[in-house]
Amino acid sequence: MSAASALPPDSPAPSAPKKSFGGRWTYLVLILALLFVLMPFLLWNATWFGKPLNDDQMSKALNNRLHPREIQHALAQIEQRIESGDPTVKRWYPDIVRLSNDKTDEIRVTAAWVMGQDDSVPEFHQALQRLLTDPQPMVERNAALGLVRFHDDSGHEQIVAMLRPYTLLAPESGELNQRLRIGDVVNPGTLVAHIEQGSEKREVRTAVPGTIDLWQAKDGSQVTAGQPLLQLAPSQEMVWEALRALYLVGLPEDLDAISPYVRSVPNMPPQVQQQALDTERAIRSRP
Repeated sequence: MSAASALPPDSPAPSAPKKSFGGRWTYLVLILALLFVLMPFLLWNATWFGKPLNDDQMSKALNNRLHPREIQHALAQIEQRIESGDPTVKRWYPDIVRLSNDKTDEIRVTAAWVMGQDDSVPEFHQALQRLLTDPQPMVERNAALGLVRFHDDSGHEQIVAMLRPYTLLAPESGELNQRLRIGDVVNPGTLVAHIEQGSEKREVRTAVPGTIDLWQAKDGSQVTAGQPLLQLAPSQEMVWEALRALYLVGLPEDLDAISPYVRSVPNMPPQVQQQALDTERAIRSRP
């Protein structure tokens, strides 16, 4: 008797075995898992400035006008070489001075910080003095801090201002649409609001880091160009750097700005309070 005749007369014919999707789904899950791990790494690798550059890569990056972040990467690497005492880094000093005039704010910010790391270069000193009047506040601040290393207190006013709230002004007139709330932490470039004028919408971004302390204009209200929009409490990093600088160049009239940090300030770590105490003592001990 054949296998077919052994079946009952009314039994359905056996169906073909179904293909299993287990292997295919396993590969798909593995690929997705790999992407979840790989994409953040690629993003981090593209934005991380700690990746070492050789001399040829450094020279090429400093002249990469199409990719400003490559220039920032090279400047950050130069700073590390300066701190490590590498004398060969001086070959790129003219490039740093040149980039301190760049039209891109982020490049001038980084160049100002790097020039403050070597106080033996007169060209750096001159460039930092010029940057004290830069329209970008972070360039001004980095220039003021860098000048302290040159025993130059001409950026004293900017340093003291780093301890006080920063007021963001409306770039133009129109209807204010807030995007963030009081207590939100912002960094330079953070989008905080839009100003609408008819069909046009203008972005409002912060120029300095900090925490939104007060909205000085109501959401949905009409504002005019130059009107105060919001107040930012200083960031931990700015307060820390300002207090360290004032330890060297602070004046008795600066004590009013320093004294709040001698007490416990919300969102400020203990080392800020200790630095404020040290700075206050240093100023009071001077003749």
